[in-house]
Amino acid sequence: MPGKIYMIPVTLGGSKYSEVIPDFVASITRKLRVFIVEDLRSARRFLKTLDKEFPINECSFLEMNEHTPDRQISEFLEPLLEGNDAGIMSEAGMPGIADPGAKLIALAHLKNIKVVPLVGPSSIILALAASGLNGQNFSFNGYLPVKQTERAIKIKELERRSASGFSQIFMETPYRNQKLLEAIVQICNNHTMLCIAADLTLPSEEIRTLPISEWKKNMPDLTKRPVIFILQQNVRDSF
Repeated sequence: MPGKIYMIPVTLGGSKYSEVIPDFVASITRKLRVFIVEDLRSARRFLKTLDKEFPINECSFLEMNEHTPDRQISEFLEPLLEGNDAGIMSEAGMPGIADPGAKLIALAHLKNIKVVPLVGPSSIILALAASGLNGQNFSFNGYLPVKQTERAIKIKELERRSASGFSQIFMETPYRNQKLLEAIVQICNNHTMLCIAADLTLPSEEIRTLPISEWKKNMPDLTKRPVIFILQQNVRDSF
């Protein structure tokens, strides 16, 4: 009988795990000895944070990230098909969401391996819940194009889509966040609402939703800070 694959949430940054990870999740994680992880160093560090005595040397770590070829993914399920339980971890937050682990989970279902999602922080859901924007209809768009022209086209497209009532959620790597914000305020209409959710679950957490016109007056410094952005037009019409 195959083992179970547990989707293990991790912290979104340097916050204490006990503030964002439920005790029962930590308890399940401590019992596992097979881990499929996006980044070896951060996974080991997180396990040591859960338990200073965690037997790292007794564990098997399989690294799967965006560079892993599709043909290799089935190999990560071999320990489960042999009857071992395993945990899958993203580098931050929930695995399977904006994370290469989704491909492994899809294959696990086809192999009749039970998938067990565990409760923990998701920056996307936390940002949307706190934004005041439409949580009934929304789209997550991942990372925007890096090239300036392509990025500008994409921002305008997302703003246009949001006019139909669908909140448009997206993100960027921390070192490019400031450039992205500058592009958003230059391209979008003044009345379009923008939520900036920075450093979620961390002591420096900031979440604000304002019209583009207000962001132009007081631009925050987002350099090297993890951020979720959400755009939506015609918000005032719903009040």
